[in-house]
Amino acid sequence: MLSIIGQRRELISGLLVLLIGAGAVFQGLQYPVGTLSDIGPGMFPTGIGVLLALVGMAITAAGFQTRDKDDGSSIDWRGWICIIAGTLAFAVLGIYGGLVIATFALVFISAMGDRNNSALQAAALAAAMVVVSIVVFWWALQLQMPLFTWG
Repeated sequence: MLSIIGQRRELISGLLVLLIGAGAVFQGLQYPVGTLSDIGPGMFPTGIGVLLALVGMAITAAGFQTRDKDDGSSIDWRGWICIIAGTLAFAVLGIYGGLVIATFALVFISAMGDRNNSALQAAALAAAMVVVSIVVFWWALQLQMPLFTWG
C-alpha cells in the first residue's frame, strides 16, 4: 500500500532540500571555484550545494517507495521533545558546565527520544560523542569553550 501522506511529505521535503542545494551551487559559482590544489572561495558552497542536491534527490526518490506498516501520519512527540530539550540543555550547560557536560547532556537527552534506546545505550553514545567533540572541537579546531566550568 502506497502511503499518500508519507509520500507527499518526503516529496516536498526532498524537493526543498534539492532547491536549497541548487541555490547553494548557484551562489557558490558566483565566486571563483579554483582547483583541488588551489581551492577558491566558491569551492565549499558549491560542493555542499551539490551534496545537498544529491540528498534531496534521494529523499524525493524515497517518497516513491512502498510502505508496509507506517503511513507517516503520526507525530512522534517524544522525539521532538527530547531533541528540543537536548538543544536547550546544551545551550544552558555550555555556559554553566562546559563542553563535556553540555555535549553529554545534549546527546543523552536526544538519544532518549528514540524509544528503542535504553539509558545505558544513550549514556554510551553520549560518552563516545564527548570524546569526539573534545578531539574535534577543543583540540583540533581549538574552540574557545572550556571543557569544564562552574558558573
